Amino acid sequence: MVFSVVSGKVYSDNTGTSLQIPVLMTPQGPVRPLIDYCLSLRRSLAWQEKLVRGVKLFLEYLEVNAVQGEEEWRMFRNFSNALHVGTVDPDTRDDPSNLWWSGMAPREANFMITQLSDFFDWLGREDAPRAAKFNPRYEGNAHDRRLDYQAYKYRRDKAFLGHAWSTKPQERGRLTRGERTPKVLPKRPPAFPEERFEELLVKGFRVAGKQDYRGMLITLLLFGGGLRVSEPFHLYVADVHPHWDDPSRAFVAVHHPSLGYAPDDWKTPTGQRGSRQEYLALKYGLVPRHKIRGKLNAGWKHPALDDRWYMHVHWYPETYGLWFMQIWKCYMAQIADIERNHPYAWINVGSDKQGGIYTIAQYEKALQNAVGRIGLIYGKSYGTTAHGGRHAYGQRTRRGGIDPIIVQRLMHHCSPDSQIVYTQAEFNEAQDTLRKGVETLRQNNLMVPSQQLALTSELDN
Repeated sequence: MVFSVVSGKVYSDNTGTSLQIPVLMTPQGPVRPLIDYCLSLRRSLAWQEKLVRGVKLFLEYLEVNAVQGEEEWRMFRNFSNALHVGTVDPDTRDDPSNLWWSGMAPREANFMITQLSDFFDWLGREDAPRAAKFNPRYEGNAHDRRLDYQAYKYRRDKAFLGHAWSTKPQERGRLTRGERTPKVLPKRPPAFPEERFEELLVKGFRVAGKQDYRGMLITLLLFGGGLRVSEPFHLYVADVHPHWDDPSRAFVAVHHPSLGYAPDDWKTPTGQRGSRQEYLALKYGLVPRHKIRGKLNAGWKHPALDDRWYMHVHWYPETYGLWFMQIWKCYMAQIADIERNHPYAWINVGSDKQGGIYTIAQYEKALQNAVGRIGLIYGKSYGTTAHGGRHAYGQRTRRGGIDPIIVQRLMHHCSPDSQIVYTQAEFNEAQDTLRKGVETLRQNNLMVPSQQLALTSELDN
């Protein structure tokens, strides 16, 4: 049986409104409970796509591996094992099931198992009680309960409003669990090298003798403002202004793509102050970019906002705000005469689709080319991808001695722990700190081992 994932526009009533979500198709039609689940939870498109992929894989697995009379939990356990280790015999290199799965990374497989388990629970509460049996909860032994309690306590202590959680969890764990994996600290967080950034802007984004102002501006927002790569793609032209304290520096406000207020005091037909979702729909016939699938999609990870409903770009250092304003004026002059039917800041220039909405994929390609022009290797491990700019921003705040609580605000994290991945020390820094610590021990006449180990004559022989 063939299963496929398509982009579906779902109309749930007679109002004319719709939502674009991934839909799993079978020869009998769409999997309707999955549509209802996505519509009910209203999670991000990325989350929905991962869930739909997981259901697709599970149905494909059942097509060739379901055994008549087999208990549901055994089917799901076997599916989980297949996710982790694959379906190909390592000795014969054969796969009688014709699935030809290679083993997933543990983190990805664990996330899929959790998503599917929650979906089955939801189905079990509705009209499919059998679904709840695929990965039920069970009492477990004393060791299982101890592990479950420690995991629950950790989540409760770290959660916002964790004080409102019960002091005791339900003493029931999942029958099928994800694989425990070790945490590995990278030797060097993938941050773009500070000393090469100006060269990247000036030389890297110079194409055929002309500056790519658009690429320069987006890169400044990532490296100098610490934004996630998707966030600049929600900016309107109206979201950039001279700062009231210093007009030579840019004030940039990144609004929530649907809840944010419409620009220019735009009003709804009833005279109310409109949201960006209403503004896009009524003026341009568009949907916010975090709610559409395809190349125009731009994610929204629900950052902590500075006001209703937007966040400031906090330039660090403020010099980057000066650079941004200088380049922004050049960019505005460049696009002034280009006709466009949308409010977004970044548009296509010099192409057949001139004036169209610029995409994340187009920017990432431009960044890759810019990195190559200055002789660097493009890749996540080198810090030269789009996310490397945000990592560089986080590292800069740590080296500048900024309090972690302030860093949380600068990087718009909902949790103070979220910045740890951006501000952790490099491997070489840890080694340098150890050497300095040894020198401090010597200066204070504390015990430091000698360079030469004094072996006894018996050991020498």
